[in-house]
Amino acid sequence: MTLDPASPAFGQANLSNCEREQIHLAGSIQPHGVLLAVCESNGVIVQESDNAAAFLGYAQPLRGSHLRNLGGDLWNLSRRYLDRTSNAIPVALRCTAGTRGEPLNALLHRPSRGGLIVELEHAGPLVDYTLAIQRGVETILSATTHRALCDASAGMFRDLTGYDRVMIYRFDDEGHGEVFSETKRPELEAFFGNRYPASDIPQIARRLYERNRVRLLVDVGYTPSALEPRVSPLTGEELDMSMCFLRSVSPIHIQYLKNMDVAATLVVSLMVGGDLWGLISCHHYSARLVHFEMRAVCELLAEVMATRIAALESFAQGQAELSVRRLEQRMIESVTREGDWRGALFDRARSLLLPLNASGAALLFEGKIQTAGEVPGSEEIRALGEWLEERLDDGVFATSALASQEAAFTPLIGVASGVIATRISSEAGELLIWFRKERVRTVTWGGNPFKAPSEGDDPNELSPRRSFAQWHQVVEGTSDPWTAADRAAARLIGESVTDVVAQFRSLRILVAQDQLQHVLRQVHRSGQQIVVAGADGCVLEANSAFNQLLGLSRPLRHLDELSACFADPDEVEKRLRGLRDARTPWRGEALLVDRHGATRPIAVRADPVLASRDRILGYVILFTDLAERKAAEAARRNFRDNLVLSQRQLMRRIDSSAALAIENVMSRIIDNAQLAALEIADGLDTAGIPETLESVRASVARAAEVLEQISLGASDGRSACSASKSVGKKK
Repeated sequence: MTLDPASPAFGQANLSNCEREQIHLAGSIQPHGVLLAVCESNGVIVQESDNAAAFLGYAQPLRGSHLRNLGGDLWNLSRRYLDRTSNAIPVALRCTAGTRGEPLNALLHRPSRGGLIVELEHAGPLVDYTLAIQRGVETILSATTHRALCDASAGMFRDLTGYDRVMIYRFDDEGHGEVFSETKRPELEAFFGNRYPASDIPQIARRLYERNRVRLLVDVGYTPSALEPRVSPLTGEELDMSMCFLRSVSPIHIQYLKNMDVAATLVVSLMVGGDLWGLISCHHYSARLVHFEMRAVCELLAEVMATRIAALESFAQGQAELSVRRLEQRMIESVTREGDWRGALFDRARSLLLPLNASGAALLFEGKIQTAGEVPGSEEIRALGEWLEERLDDGVFATSALASQEAAFTPLIGVASGVIATRISSEAGELLIWFRKERVRTVTWGGNPFKAPSEGDDPNELSPRRSFAQWHQVVEGTSDPWTAADRAAARLIGESVTDVVAQFRSLRILVAQDQLQHVLRQVHRSGQQIVVAGADGCVLEANSAFNQLLGLSRPLRHLDELSACFADPDEVEKRLRGLRDARTPWRGEALLVDRHGATRPIAVRADPVLASRDRILGYVILFTDLAERKAAEAARRNFRDNLVLSQRQLMRRIDSSAALAIENVMSRIIDNAQLAALEIADGLDTAGIPETLESVRASVARAAEVLEQISLGASDGRSACSASKSVGKKK
């Protein structure tokens, strides 16, 4: 993490600049454990927390000593894992060190600038968490909605950890947080439904939550143990403590918790699709230490939960896609049967409104307006279309507070507080717009987010909001927010209409000669690859998108020339004969060969255009590049293969005595991931599928690594216990 020279040092921030506080350069730790920085080339300790010697039972500082001189088996065990340490996820092991010989948990990682960080804490009793993990995974997989998942998970995490309160904290698109689910002691005040402003969690803290997935605060009243020396001898800079589980907590956050009477916390990140979706936030009203094994179980279950969230979100988008595909089919049938497609959109208004849960919709096409449901007047829609035209650079624009973005539209809030729009052609002003009505609602904030912050001379007295009493805000002029699934559905409907519009306009070339030049220009500018041919097969129009796709050295003159552009010219020739001689539409896939000899998969839609039953006007052929879709399919295959490989590799590494139980857990985790992969909808964002699958695969890999650590920790612990008993017998 790069240090901003203008950012305040740890502990020196106030509320005007706490967003930039360098919390990863804390220079101290929580004192329930110790931190040692080791030079890997010679194993010598070069930096330590000032409580390290006392923690391990030594009278003198440990700096300058070799790690092996600490006694116990820490050094021998550490050497086995040196080649596996990284700055992504620490290596965990159970060991002994110091004069007392008591069991310890150690976490090892390499900070970004080099060296080896060893953190030690007292180990808890050996517990087999396999059954708890199995039950937790089953609880997560049985949930069929976000609400059911979060409610069940909150209860599960409270049962596992014993905290007084557990909340599932979900972020919205603006970074504000909401307590989406909660379970607590009965006498505690409820926080469920409360919202907290984005400023409560600075961006630096959010980035750390993304990297270090479990954060423990044992006691808000702790006295920090400083690093000695403060500056690392290995780098000449302060130690980057981003991945240190003992890292001290910002005094501002400590005061924040004290204002809520919270004494201890455990926070586990929920990463969905590579983004911080939310947090599992556990509060306790007295000091509480949770040992590493339980924290690892929490991290593992959070990964499974995040995968389930991805699956549920993908399933919701997939359902929307089904509705859109039905709508597209009706439009195509309408073009064939009636020579137009707009009736299919508006004859059954529900099919247009329901995929986006909209209360109204409007189509602006060729200077005309058609509407469904509750919408503004025609002039207001035209003005809105002109305003939207400048805001549709990425294809879709959405707002749930139209009047706040443009005051001129304030009179429309009754029917159009929320607007989402998409282009349906390359022509300016041709749009499809959906509306949502105003929903006046009361938002409950945990403290007044608009109250000016209080400041004191001492940073420890700073408080984001001294009172956490509920503060209610009546929100007007807004609709329900548009979700990612809504945006995806709008984009998909827009793309479907765009295709149909392109086909509709291509048909006009053959049936409306008086408009030929105008329509040809529209088709030529279309992003859809189109070939229009006359009844004799001579090409009337092959637009620039088609020429770019095929990379032809000269213009296409006749349909017969098409077969030479494909890897299987005989099959293409057969299809074209069927199109011309038997008037058989062609729907299928083919491999295109470019001028460099490379192949590219494309989808083909070819239709004869009939003036009457016995007279043909010509042919319209549309091509669609399938390279991204094929890449998505390949990603799915690789995803499945990698899951199987990950499971095999894990089973080869773990202790055979725990193999069956671990294999059962891993199988359920992989089942969950495979379900998520199946429910990722192809049609919504094909280009993003490989990245989404990689995110799920990475989540499974991380879960497998944590599961392995749990198994290895238990195995090391059993070995240590056996060795201890043997020594006792010899004595």
